[in-house]
Amino acid sequence: MKIGKFSFGVGDRFSHQGEAQLRALMKVTQQGVEVVPVWNKSNREHNTIHSEPVETRREADAAVKALGWSGQYCVDADHINLTNVDRFVDVSDFFTLDVAMYIGTASSDDEVAAFCESCKLLGPEVKIPGVAEPIVVTDELLKEEAGKFLAAIKEAGRIYRHIESVKGKGNFITEVSMDEVEAPQTPVDMFFILKMIADQGIPAQTFAPKFTGRFNKGVDYVGDTAQFAKEFEADLMVIDYAVKNFGLPETLKLSVHSGSDKFTIYPIMAGILKKLDKGLHIKTAGTTWLEEVIGLALAGGEALETAKGIYEKALARKEELCAPYADVIDIDDSKLPTVDEVKKWDAEKFANSLRHIPGHPEYNPNFRQLIHVGYKVAAELGGTYIGLLEKHADVIGRCVEENIYDRHLKRLFNL
Repeated sequence: MKIGKFSFGVGDRFSHQGEAQLRALMKVTQQGVEVVPVWNKSNREHNTIHSEPVETRREADAAVKALGWSGQYCVDADHINLTNVDRFVDVSDFFTLDVAMYIGTASSDDEVAAFCESCKLLGPEVKIPGVAEPIVVTDELLKEEAGKFLAAIKEAGRIYRHIESVKGKGNFITEVSMDEVEAPQTPVDMFFILKMIADQGIPAQTFAPKFTGRFNKGVDYVGDTAQFAKEFEADLMVIDYAVKNFGLPETLKLSVHSGSDKFTIYPIMAGILKKLDKGLHIKTAGTTWLEEVIGLALAGGEALETAKGIYEKALARKEELCAPYADVIDIDDSKLPTVDEVKKWDAEKFANSLRHIPGHPEYNPNFRQLIHVGYKVAAELGGTYIGLLEKHADVIGRCVEENIYDRHLKRLFNL
């Protein structure tokens, strides 16, 4: 099983927007850009919503059938590990092996020595076409890289082999993820990580590093865009080298993760991908949930009041809701509106404050981030929330489709 050149991860907390998401991707396909839809939902999200992975599979299959999609599509067991992968094995065909928590875990002296020995074949330095500086291979560097990443990749190997034992070789797509951490991985780090992945026999088709800058939930990239561009291009060159020299799949590509909006860097990525003729996997998990709340606000009446109530409860429970996302949010409490302020807002004011349109005078990224992590509040509303999604499916669906196509895909593919 091979993933297409471009793939786009669409998360959907409550499994009601599959058709709207697919309509957005079909628009791109109609313009000559083939993009594989990948429905993803993490174990953490399933636990919060009290849902099961089979619901994501049903949503994807139903959307594909309803809209007559004939292209490839996948269902991603997102951010899984050995403790929870069995929950996903039967219904998923894309597995994101999240080993970030193992970064920096010590490996045995024998394991480190074996890695260093395997690197002797690299020679004293490695020149990667397209990357200005060669990698000078020293014992100190090898021990440093092993100390940071070897245990994590060995864990990825264990997860991969467990999945393979159930699904069979070649019957699923593997991604290795290290993105939800504070310290970025440099192109040099990635070079050695990919060698470790190859040594473990993991046929990774996408790899999600942590890039320079912040990819906060639901908001734009914050960081040095010139540095990001340099790293992004170098990472692509490193992947090229790894495919040719380490025996990794020719479909291997970068994955840019997080439920962040990457509006500032989409054009940068688009230019580099076109120049080098490379593929990419993108994830936008969580932004569909925000569009549901925007759609409810625009529907007015009871739906608007429910949206306001979600914010009120999220604000009261801010510490609890933000804790699991501490590395990927950055909320300025002084810029959060008070409950009394929000109660006075009309539908347009609420929607404009939450909807991410860069430069809009009413857009509030702090408000948006808090709502982003507040989906647990909606889940606790149970049938009331789901009933509103179904009652106002048309307006919500338009918001979801517009967000994915107009604000993400058009920027990413320069349409």
